[in-house]
Amino acid sequence: MPGRPTRRGSNRSEGDWRQGTRPRAGADGLRSANQAVGTESDVDGEASAGAEASASTAAIRRGEAGAASRAEADPEAVARLICLRLLTTAPRTRAQLATALRRRGIPDEAAAVVLDRFAEVRLIDDAMFARAWVDSRHHGRGLAGRALGAELRQRGVAQDDIQAALGELDPEQELATARELVARRLAATAGMPLPARMRRLTGVLARKGYAAGLAYRVVREALEQEGGDSRVPFDDLDVLGEPADDPETAGA
Repeated sequence: MPGRPTRRGSNRSEGDWRQGTRPRAGADGLRSANQAVGTESDVDGEASAGAEASASTAAIRRGEAGAASRAEADPEAVARLICLRLLTTAPRTRAQLATALRRRGIPDEAAAVVLDRFAEVRLIDDAMFARAWVDSRHHGRGLAGRALGAELRQRGVAQDDIQAALGELDPEQELATARELVARRLAATAGMPLPARMRRLTGVLARKGYAAGLAYRVVREALEQEGGDSRVPFDDLDVLGEPADDPETAGA
């Protein structure tokens, strides 16, 4: 059977035909070959560097494991390492650190010694934590005192420290924040029936921890101001009624 005809003078290899490339001759071909050799050298260098990096990482991990193994003989040393690592990522309350140590199997006696020492040098300060939390979460998230107190209790802050921190929250500032929250969402409720707007807007404040009575007053005020162009019938607001604040939670 006759073979497949080939082009005279062509020196393409089978791989060249598959890739659709034309071999380059002369100086161009030499430069191409040198570039190919250089590329292979780069690949070898990268592979070598990657192997060295992997070896270094493994050595570090072995060192960390050895340090942890040595520290296991001293639970207080382990507790200090855990607390320092947690405190470098974010402030923590004493209760949060105690919970973390308990989960990691640190005996309560060793944990208490370390936590007492951290409190002594002010690495743990629940009162300062509470003040910073109230300031940050109120201005950043618009949370009211009731919601802030609940968050601090969840983090194990003592009630005295919570009350002291909340005492620094100006009631006028809290009212101004509530008004800002409603003003930002007022336009989104335009076109809804009035009772639905009231429920939507007071719900926004309720989720932020504002008392029901305050939320009603702020929303009604905003709707009445919007109704300056007669879009809101003032009489319809009266039939909604003002809810009473919960005396047990209004000041929490």
